[in-house]
Amino acid sequence: MKILNIWVDPVDRKEAIQRVKHFLAKGTKPHAIIAANPEKNFSVPKDPVLYDTFKNADLLLPDGIGIVLAARILYGVDLERVPGSEFIFDICDIAEKGNHTVFIYGGAENVNKKAVEELKNRYPNLKIAGRANGYVKESDMLDLIDRINASKAEIVFLALGSPKQEKWYATHKRHLHFVKVVQGIGGTLDTIAGTVKRAPEVWCKFQLEWLYRLIMEPKRIKRQKVLPIFAAMVIIAKIKMIMRGRNPNK
Repeated sequence: MKILNIWVDPVDRKEAIQRVKHFLAKGTKPHAIIAANPEKNFSVPKDPVLYDTFKNADLLLPDGIGIVLAARILYGVDLERVPGSEFIFDICDIAEKGNHTVFIYGGAENVNKKAVEELKNRYPNLKIAGRANGYVKESDMLDLIDRINASKAEIVFLALGSPKQEKWYATHKRHLHFVKVVQGIGGTLDTIAGTVKRAPEVWCKFQLEWLYRLIMEPKRIKRQKVLPIFAAMVIIAKIKMIMRGRNPNK
């Protein structure tokens, strides 16, 4: 489903989980899982590599509430928000139960280490075959790829932030021998490690996590200032559809 300049898969959480299970059971190549949100409507089209990676991703999660509302306005489709920061736990659950190995790459050293420890506490039988912080030099990247391959990890979590993690996937996916699932998780390791607090449940319930994060991290205003622009673009697109009597999928 196309939302302005990007795409999103119209899946709920259960359907997304089933797709991951399919990737792991039948996959012979790395499958990219990327979060779709309004900010990427502006960043993705500017970079050909990023655009191609996003367009051809195997699973585009309806991560942002803006994407969910846009789908409702443009298509009349009620999407369920599937935050990437929560979906990592679904994948870890799948990995633990299915005996799949995991590699975690990204974040500061202390954050990466603490997050791995926390995941092991939550999932005692989860096989985390390796980890690396997000400060690997480009000259050492081949060594990192060798480590991932040597670990025989089937799942890689990339905590490099967007668009760095998507570009890393685009560059190195051909060299990942055993990996079947790659999820970009942005700053999720910080929340798992406890260095950044997630919004309280009541804020999440009313889809106001973005506002809570803005209050806690005012510098995010630079990123979130595009939200009203995105909303205006969606409304304009809807008006054009009505005037033309066209389905936006056509």
